[in-house]
Amino acid sequence: MSELDASMEAGSHVEPAFVVRSGLAHAQLWLIRHGETEWSRSGRHTSRTDIPLTANGEQQAIALRGMLAAVHPVFVLSSPRQRALRTAELAGLAVDALDDDLVEWDYGEYEGMTTQEIRKAVPGWSLWTHPLPGGETPSQVAARADRVLARAAARLDEGPVVLVAHGHVCRVIGARWIGLRAIDGARIDPALTQFLDSLFRNAEIAQPAHCPVEARLCKRRARLPAARDDEQVG
Repeated sequence: MSELDASMEAGSHVEPAFVVRSGLAHAQLWLIRHGETEWSRSGRHTSRTDIPLTANGEQQAIALRGMLAAVHPVFVLSSPRQRALRTAELAGLAVDALDDDLVEWDYGEYEGMTTQEIRKAVPGWSLWTHPLPGGETPSQVAARADRVLARAAARLDEGPVVLVAHGHVCRVIGARWIGLRAIDGARIDPALTQFLDSLFRNAEIAQPAHCPVEARLCKRRARLPAARDDEQVG
């Protein structure tokens, strides 16, 4: 059995689940991926490279205003990258603090490359199953995600918390929030808006491309669907 398939349930022996304080069953944690950039549009892996939104990316961020106006967050935490900060600004969010733990997964030597380019050298390569030379491991990203969630959880009893970040790290945060491993972020669909009742058991997930996720607390023994091969980078 591969590492990716070794544990499909929350709180496994492979990696402990993130635990939110009791009494927060109706807490709202919003994950917002930044709008489109030139590199995300072309599928180039973007972590450390600090590039701006495209005009379309700015319009995507502006389109969030109506939805977020009804959220009334008590705490907004953002990645320090300009694409995340600009998204927050255009979406009408007042960022309370920056957090380096919200930066994108460090792709190491694969920074700026597309999945197709990487696979020419490493057939079948996937971020979720293969190493990143000079980059971060899943456990390192999970540790960052858990620190962010601990910081967010401290404010959730006051009201909704919003995190503004990047595609892959958002998927890891979503996985850790419901008690799964970092690599199980591969099974959190970044491109569809739907209720994943069979997966999350009362967790509402709404994540169209470059749009928010609202992740409510769920039962701890959820089975996951198959990993998706497509990638939304940066």
